[in-house]
Amino acid sequence: MNNISLIIPLYNEENRIKKNLIFIKNFLKRKNVEIIFVNDGSYDSSEKIIKKFIFQNKNKKFIKYISYKKNVGKGYAIKKGVLNSKKKWILICDVDMSVMPNQIDIWYKKKYILKENEAYFASRKHSLSKINTSLIRESLGVIFNLIIFLLFDIKIKDTQCGFKLFNKNYAKSIFRKINSYRFSFDVELVLLLKKKNIKIRELPVNWIHKSGSKLNIFYDIPLMLYDLLKIKFKIK
Repeated sequence: MNNISLIIPLYNEENRIKKNLIFIKNFLKRKNVEIIFVNDGSYDSSEKIIKKFIFQNKNKKFIKYISYKKNVGKGYAIKKGVLNSKKKWILICDVDMSVMPNQIDIWYKKKYILKENEAYFASRKHSLSKINTSLIRESLGVIFNLIIFLLFDIKIKDTQCGFKLFNKNYAKSIFRKINSYRFSFDVELVLLLKKKNIKIRELPVNWIHKSGSKLNIFYDIPLMLYDLLKIKFKIK
């Protein structure tokens, strides 16, 4: 599968990105692809590492680097990447590569038909998914899914997996409207897709938990709940 913009948001990822540049380099061997790194206000050496990678890569013309000084949130970084993408398909992938970019090839080989009027979410809750995760992460996922079901009647089993595929036909118009920039970003995205009658299909995924997550339970969870209530109020 080609004609893809691969968007990789990052914030202070100097340790994890070093390990995964080889997978990004392999992705660049495809036909008609682009990589878009979006640096969400990192203050470590992430920028230096990415710029060195771009400079040394013979396919550097297919790599974009977007950076800004203030950390706004992963949702904002993804929004910036989507709005700057040029290809037919837009793939979101976390920098930790808990899901490898070639997951789309696995979908393709298993004959999942990708339609231009649908969105595709990798789902760790899919019966065919192969997951290696921690108990606390799994427990938080169950609680979060219950909350968004009660607040928004969202029946998507896994809104938060960082591996998602969209088509350019609708993606930019959807992402322009997103105002939630942190961990509740995915929920607003689901609601906007539903409003536009874009069907969301959950597909199986090979997912491996990686250490170094930026999620702070005591800080981010209350913020996430606050953002969800703001979204709920906005809808009303």
